[in-house]
Amino acid sequence: MQRLFPALVGLVIVLAVLSSCVFVVRERDAALLFALGEVRDTIVEPGLYFKFPPPFENVVRLDKRLQTIENNDPERIQTAEKKNLLIDSYVKWRIDDPRLFYVTFGANDRAAVERLTAQIRDALNAAVNVRTVKEVVATQRDEIMREILENVARRAEPLGVHVTDVRLRRIDFAPEISESVYRRMEAERKQEANRLRATGAADSERIRAQADRERQELVANAYAEAQKIKGEGDAKAAGIYSAAYGKNPDFYSLYKSLEGYREAFSGSKDTLVLSPKSEFFKYWNSAQGKQPATP
Repeated sequence: MQRLFPALVGLVIVLAVLSSCVFVVRERDAALLFALGEVRDTIVEPGLYFKFPPPFENVVRLDKRLQTIENNDPERIQTAEKKNLLIDSYVKWRIDDPRLFYVTFGANDRAAVERLTAQIRDALNAAVNVRTVKEVVATQRDEIMREILENVARRAEPLGVHVTDVRLRRIDFAPEISESVYRRMEAERKQEANRLRATGAADSERIRAQADRERQELVANAYAEAQKIKGEGDAKAAGIYSAAYGKNPDFYSLYKSLEGYREAFSGSKDTLVLSPKSEFFKYWNSAQGKQPATP
């Protein structure tokens, strides 16, 4: 047992030395290999690597994944109209040159974030200060983001950082100008509403006048057609009456007299004062129902 203990101690020491000579680089990391305090190699490919044990060689790992800087406190930026806007933005960035990044910031990502935040603020001011509120909010928003991205990317490149994207998430008016802006917007909307109402009223009158004109034309045409049909009907009726009267004048005269009697005696209290020999009772004086001969 006493012979095995030194061997186990030696084995542990050998394993410790071997483990200090081996290091792993993961997919998300970049590794800087230092030899006596100086960067000897930069490793960006994942895998298993070997080195001399400390203090001869050391390894520093940097996160090379895409990272986000979110501005939780909106920046107060002034436009060309001297109006203050509150702009909330975010930036996507990653380490592009590990050696240069370490020389600039060491292994401190917080320092890189602070430097990039300051550069973003400067670029945002430069892009917004020369534009109006309308241009910033609506018409030139994409152009502003493109300018900021180009500006920040150019200034971040010497730091070993690659900026991939810049976005303006929200743009609000500062509290001191919100009320005046809303009042102006309300006045503009009212003016537009009045214009639309006036246009609608004019269109309504035009449509109503056109409909009345078409109605009058339709009524006139219908009346003319009705009078034409009525005239044709009256002509046909007169022809039928004339033909019937011509075939049997006595019957026609009797029929018309009966209609006259019906109309004359339709009421229970009707009273007529006539001579029995009058023309009205000419068929009553004949037992055969014939019209008496004219003297």
